[in-house]
Amino acid sequence: MQLGILGLGRMGANMARRLLRGGHSVVVWNRDYAKAKELEAEGAVAAKSVEDMVRLLERPRAAWIMLPAGDVTEQMVAKLGELLEADDVVIDGGNTFFKDDVRRARALRAKRVDYCDCGTSGGVWGLERGYCLMIGGPKPAVARLDPIWKTLAPGRGDIPRTPGREKLGGTPELGYLHCGPAGAGHFVKMVHNGIEYGVMQAYAEGFDILKNAAKETLPEDERFDLNLADVSELWRRGSVIGSWLLDLTAIAFAGSPQLAEYSGYVQDSGEGRWTVQAAIDEAVPAEVITAALFARFRSRQDHTFAEKVLSAMRKGFGGHVESPQKG
Repeated sequence: MQLGILGLGRMGANMARRLLRGGHSVVVWNRDYAKAKELEAEGAVAAKSVEDMVRLLERPRAAWIMLPAGDVTEQMVAKLGELLEADDVVIDGGNTFFKDDVRRARALRAKRVDYCDCGTSGGVWGLERGYCLMIGGPKPAVARLDPIWKTLAPGRGDIPRTPGREKLGGTPELGYLHCGPAGAGHFVKMVHNGIEYGVMQAYAEGFDILKNAAKETLPEDERFDLNLADVSELWRRGSVIGSWLLDLTAIAFAGSPQLAEYSGYVQDSGEGRWTVQAAIDEAVPAEVITAALFARFRSRQDHTFAEKVLSAMRKGFGGHVESPQKG
């Protein structure tokens, strides 16, 4: 298929590369044209402007936005809405609030332009590993884009098949899912990130406890000077708490046992807040996710080793670098 990608940051550029490797035709645009030209050397077509991209795409066009959530994406959706025509589709692959998707889809529907939201997980590793895609939008548009989803997603890989899954079918075991109408994809991704907050916080607190087991305030015969790089590596091997986040933690410890280069200042993407708000709206108790969110707020005033672990994980999966001057 042919796809336009607007925004060539950490994920957008690698998504374009993965699609090119899969045999798709990709037109790319970036505010810094030099980045688009870099991808042109790898087989993409570089557009000099958004208008140029729309001209280069064949109807029915598909334009995928990979820009920061908020005003930048809002303005781009509005601009594409003016330029695109009936049966074209806009895909937002960023971390947008799901209620904004519902509103945008309604506005574009008046022009018969389709809108899909795609919660995208995979971070800077997605080029090789593939991206987990949580998709919202009208069924015909989602079905038409199936070759795109399938190429970006990881596929079955070497993960053992879930017992009974062969009776259910569908695309989830390939790494992508049409979750429902516009907004549903980003809603699922929002909760995914809320869960991520809780899991990361549990790892971070656990390693903080391990690190402080050598404190002089403890009885001498109850002090343990533990090698966190070794413990994290051990837990990767057969433990029930093994995960990709633990893999990234082990990588960080292997390279820097004290995580000295991390400030402990931990940012939040916004999706943790939205998950907590959704829990409030639904009257669902979400103590762990809420506490994990508040821990990030506290980290900006007083840092612990746990926050350094969180920072290391965030850098590991998403390339997020916390501001050192706030450490």
